[in-house]
Amino acid sequence: MTWGTELWDQFENLDKHTQWGIDFLERYAKFVKERLEIEQTYAKQLRNLVKKYCPKRSKDDEPRFSSCMSFYSILNELNDYAGQREVVAEEMGHNVYGELMRYSQDLKSERKHHLQEGRKAQQYLDQCWKHMDNSKKKFERECKEAEKSQISYDRLDNDINATKSEVEKAKSQLYLRTHSADESKNEYAAQLQNFNGEQWKHFNVAIPQIFKNLQDMDERRTVKLGETYRSFADVERRVVPIISKCLEGMVTAAKAVDQRKDSAIVVESFKSGFEPPGDFPFEDYSQNLSRTGSDNTISTPKNEGGVKPDPKHSISKAAKNKLWLFGKKPKAPSLEDFSHLPPEQRRKRLQARIDELSKELQKEVDQRDALNKMKDVYEKNPQMGDPQSLQPKISETMCNMEKLRSEIHKNESWLSEVEGKVSTRGDRRPSADVNHHTPHGRESPEGSYTDDPSKEHRSPPHQPDPRQAHQPDEFDDEFDDDDPLPVLGHCKALYSFDGQNEGTLLMKEDDVLYIIEEDKGDGWTRARTQSGEEGYVPTSYVEIAMEKNSKGS
Repeated sequence: MTWGTELWDQFENLDKHTQWGIDFLERYAKFVKERLEIEQTYAKQLRNLVKKYCPKRSKDDEPRFSSCMSFYSILNELNDYAGQREVVAEEMGHNVYGELMRYSQDLKSERKHHLQEGRKAQQYLDQCWKHMDNSKKKFERECKEAEKSQISYDRLDNDINATKSEVEKAKSQLYLRTHSADESKNEYAAQLQNFNGEQWKHFNVAIPQIFKNLQDMDERRTVKLGETYRSFADVERRVVPIISKCLEGMVTAAKAVDQRKDSAIVVESFKSGFEPPGDFPFEDYSQNLSRTGSDNTISTPKNEGGVKPDPKHSISKAAKNKLWLFGKKPKAPSLEDFSHLPPEQRRKRLQARIDELSKELQKEVDQRDALNKMKDVYEKNPQMGDPQSLQPKISETMCNMEKLRSEIHKNESWLSEVEGKVSTRGDRRPSADVNHHTPHGRESPEGSYTDDPSKEHRSPPHQPDPRQAHQPDEFDDEFDDDDPLPVLGHCKALYSFDGQNEGTLLMKEDDVLYIIEEDKGDGWTRARTQSGEEGYVPTSYVEIAMEKNSKGS
């Protein structure tokens, strides 16, 4: 069934129907738009929820309990789920809503064109009908006039009193009217034939073709709706496997909760390493009292072996064990060597710090090797770059490596102390050794730096002359120390210095050295070469760049 043959006379109704079809398509597009807006809002709310319950944490605050890890895994899966909802919204907007709106515009243009063609055909048929109708009315008028002329002629022709001229005039008038009527008849017949032909073409060719085009357009609209319905479902179907994986991940995270593992982590986190407190000894204060030999007297328990307990030792040990056994442990200030922590916790924190410093040191070593390779390439191919431009970066990297090695050595000493190893410095704590190596010494109340003369000798008292360096009187005994001093910064030689005197350091102009002890007002700065040689150089001979926070290093 086609609209052109079955609905040849329903132009207005087809106009309304096609308009309704486009309105329905746009209504469905609006539905899809509101749906994707719901998806976008839902995804945004899910992401905000995940962000709220998964705040940023420092490395030390990372959760280790299986219940916490599972919860954060669920949050990650939920975040991925929110991402899939965003994918649904995006594909709905592009593949469904956008496609519908573009197709709606095309339908409107096509419908307008077909309806204009139909109206033009109708207007042309109406015009043909008017021409035919006018010719018909003209033919009718001419026939009536001819009839009147015929009656007038017959009346005069039968009248014996009428003159011959009057009869001839009436006859001539009859002839003219009859001729006009014949011409009008012929014209009317031609217009009628033409109208009938155009009307046949209109209802059998033009209108069926136009209505067929409208029918094809409406059917394509219906097909497009079906396709977008399917696309609407396919968008959801494509994300179902990924959403299923997210849900499976949540189930896996739930299965990963291990109460025994969490209990072990609690033990590992809070185990102090101390031994449980022993029994309190009985302290007998009645030994000096004289007793009668009564059988009812309660005898005082004696220590096995006849050894008298040490009250001070027992009490102090008991008091020590009781310090925070039944109450809240007093909060001690955080120290660099973690000595405020129990032994087990201190060992873990020091080991973690050593591992972190070792990673940083490896990064610096890799960077130094890369810079040295680049420098070699520049030296072999000067057109690629200036080798000297890399020297400041190499020096900075070397300085960082020295600082990291110093920090690692310091923490390893503390770790050895915790693990019960014998320190190479006797009874002194490694932290004290490091502090002893600190080049700026102790800070006096007035803000000047002073050192204990029994531990460190005085450096040359006078500012050296740039042309001839002053020979220091004597240098401290830290040269005999096995541990390297921490690097405080670096310096660049402005002049050459022969370093012939004992304790001084040879340097050439533009050499880069590491500063390990600042100038204390006597004009000398202690430095170290990249090869590890240490000594004093005139402060006025070098350009110094101190590292940040060098006082606290």
